[in-house]
Amino acid sequence: MTHSFVKNQTQTAKRVGILGGGTAGATIAIRLAALGLETYVFEKNKSLIDGPPMCHLHAGGNLYREISDEDCVALLKQCIDILRLYPYTIDVRPTVFAVPTRDEGTPEDLLPRLDILTDAYRELISQDANNKVLGEPENYYQLYNHEQLIELSEREQVAIPSTVDEWMIPVAKYLDLNKVKFPLIVVQEYGWNIFRLAASAQLALEGYEHAHVFTNTQVKQVMPVDCENCSNADHHVTKWRIDYQQASNQQADNAENVESIEVDYLINACGFRTGVIDDMVGVKVTRMVEFKSSYITHWNDTGGQIPEIIVYGDRGTPEGMAQLTPYPGGYFQIHGMSKFITLFDDGLVASSEDSAQPKLPPQYVHYIEDGWDKTPLQARSQQAIEYVAEFVPTFHSARTVGNALYGGQQIPGEDDTLRVADVSLYSNIRYARAENVKASSTLIAADQIVNELTDLGLIDNDTQANRNRYAHEWSYLVSNDRLAIDEVARKLAEERGFPEAMANVNHSIRETTLEHLSSDETAPANKAAVNHI
Repeated sequence: MTHSFVKNQTQTAKRVGILGGGTAGATIAIRLAALGLETYVFEKNKSLIDGPPMCHLHAGGNLYREISDEDCVALLKQCIDILRLYPYTIDVRPTVFAVPTRDEGTPEDLLPRLDILTDAYRELISQDANNKVLGEPENYYQLYNHEQLIELSEREQVAIPSTVDEWMIPVAKYLDLNKVKFPLIVVQEYGWNIFRLAASAQLALEGYEHAHVFTNTQVKQVMPVDCENCSNADHHVTKWRIDYQQASNQQADNAENVESIEVDYLINACGFRTGVIDDMVGVKVTRMVEFKSSYITHWNDTGGQIPEIIVYGDRGTPEGMAQLTPYPGGYFQIHGMSKFITLFDDGLVASSEDSAQPKLPPQYVHYIEDGWDKTPLQARSQQAIEYVAEFVPTFHSARTVGNALYGGQQIPGEDDTLRVADVSLYSNIRYARAENVKASSTLIAADQIVNELTDLGLIDNDTQANRNRYAHEWSYLVSNDRLAIDEVARKLAEERGFPEAMANVNHSIRETTLEHLSSDETAPANKAAVNHI
């Protein structure tokens, strides 16, 4: 029997359907459920936010020398914004950027951009003192010359660094200083933990009575319920029907086990599969999808905590960027932007005239849905270790652990260097498509959808709940602390086959940064106000 939620809901309650429970879908759901919309999230996987590899906040976009200064400032703003929604997901530690001697660029090439970012950060703090989550603006970046590093290499390493100099001691000891140009650049770009992000979103949505999350659920079809002039390109839709099937019913795959719900607005947040829904809706769009992977290794010889280390290179070449990202417990995530580490010869595909959905080779779809095959995963993981060891020689002693973070990344349009995008809106058919190349832009996308829903008369924008969003007064932060996030994140890491230690952070943003925010943020009266959203 086909079920419909329409009969079970009051006719006055406005309903939004969100297809996909990744960072975009979950964040948009938090935003809309807080405003009182009946929000339905449909996610194919067992839990929320289990997508492409991520590890870095990108608070300034300094990994990407090829993108514009404007995009870097946009990434800085977005990252501060998203950090305040998900503060327990951040690992506070600097990132070290090095230009290798073989590279045509110089460290000095990056300094004008870093000054622009410093000024932008200072301006954001002047607008709201609680935006000071990356430390003092004057410390946003620092430079270390060869002489300073030689001096630091002779110091005794500190197991738990508390100053930038202490963070740089292991860099001075382990990085091959003969293979990099000076100065090295140290930026307050923090780690971003996907397990803690998934845990934060799960706990946030559990707290909203208007949020309805369906995991282990396959969307079978979306169809307009009422459509005016459907044969016309400028047709109008005011309701959509979502047909879905939960995992418990998928063994008997027939119409008897398909359930349905009607919604007043449809949001496509399917990540690299957004084109599948576009085809169902009838929207023509050009996009690319790229399969990418990073690799998990274990290294016992660090002597303590170390910063993230980035060695620049030209993307897609045998000398592409190397990225070594630390986790607690001696675990490291490796990106190598060459086609034998993170990228793949046939991993970038584009949409066609016939379909908005780019067709990844079946092998990569198999990896995404069923997991990597052991032999190629082992081979690529070992190549990743050797890739990093060119610049960090003692990293040769690292060991593979049979894990990777991977997935398909959507790229709107035809520019594969695009790093800043948010959402496309189709007002006439009450449809939106999240287009988040970087997870940091998801809250901005949610805001644009809120504006759209306001224009359509589905919600009232001038509410306390909406004002609370811009003050970052999120209700789950009152009822959940770091320990609550710890517990859920560790469970998620275990369920996904990763070491439990990777669900932790060495330095929580709450402990090191947010305690220094303005008194208004932590005053009891303000906390009482948080309970309203």
